Amino acid sequence: MNPPEVDRAAASRAAVAARRARAAVKNAVNERRLSAVSVLDTALTSTESIEATLRVRDLLLSIPGLGPIRVDRIMTRLEIASSKRLSGLGVHQQERLREFLVKRAPVVENTGLSRLVVLAGPTAVGKGTVSTYIRENYPEVLLSVSATTRAPRPGEIDGVSYYFVSDEEFDRMIEAGEFLEWAVVHNKSRYGTPRTPIDAALAAGKSVLLEIDIQGARQVKQAMPAATLVFLLPPTWEELVRRLIGRGTETLEEQERRLTTARVELAAQDEFDYRVVNRDVRAAAAEVVELMQIQKATDLHGKE
Repeated sequence: MNPPEVDRAAASRAAVAARRARAAVKNAVNERRLSAVSVLDTALTSTESIEATLRVRDLLLSIPGLGPIRVDRIMTRLEIASSKRLSGLGVHQQERLREFLVKRAPVVENTGLSRLVVLAGPTAVGKGTVSTYIRENYPEVLLSVSATTRAPRPGEIDGVSYYFVSDEEFDRMIEAGEFLEWAVVHNKSRYGTPRTPIDAALAAGKSVLLEIDIQGARQVKQAMPAATLVFLLPPTWEELVRRLIGRGTETLEEQERRLTTARVELAAQDEFDYRVVNRDVRAAAAEVVELMQIQKATDLHGKE
């Protein structure tokens, strides 16, 4: 097999996405749609987050009313170097900066605005693992449960991992218009997203995460243009192959079919709003949740 050259391209795209995400954070703070304190807290909670890579000086400059000269004086008073990033702060520096932000930075109230985010990517990239981590560690995010005609894998629970249904029941749900999207995946099983729970959650002002395939992501974007699409990338093609073979849930023929599909799926990443490289499950999950929060704040003012 001749794998696509994803390493360099993925790194380049990830760098561009990171710069855009940092700019989005700064703009949200400047426009009082995201609090500087929450940015600091996120950075300290997850050292792999976008916020963690933000320079302290840039965060301060994003606060309304603080210009370069004043920020430099504040940095000196806080005993923080101008090149220091949020993730590199010492314990005492963290305390001093947080105390300053609590007193000086504008408070942003929770608007309760709902947000629909779609997480997709090639087979074996770890979508299920990342979404499961989010479900277990971010209770404020509702993770949609898909229906599928495939058999359960070891450890999967009906109604939690998926709704495992027969072909006849899946046909009935299609006929009744119960799916937001559905598709045949890997030329074999069918997957679909029940619409009623999502509509109810969004109406209640909750954030909803859909973990689906790329075909489904396209359908959701057509049905709900305001949805944000996040593409989950592997660190390298070799790692994707290792993960697929290592889980041992498919035959050799199925593995070959899935890898062939993965090449096509990787080419679709430019259709997505953001890209997240899944090097570490916890960091990838944190980044997806951050993007949901940033986009929620962005939506408040009707911007993209």
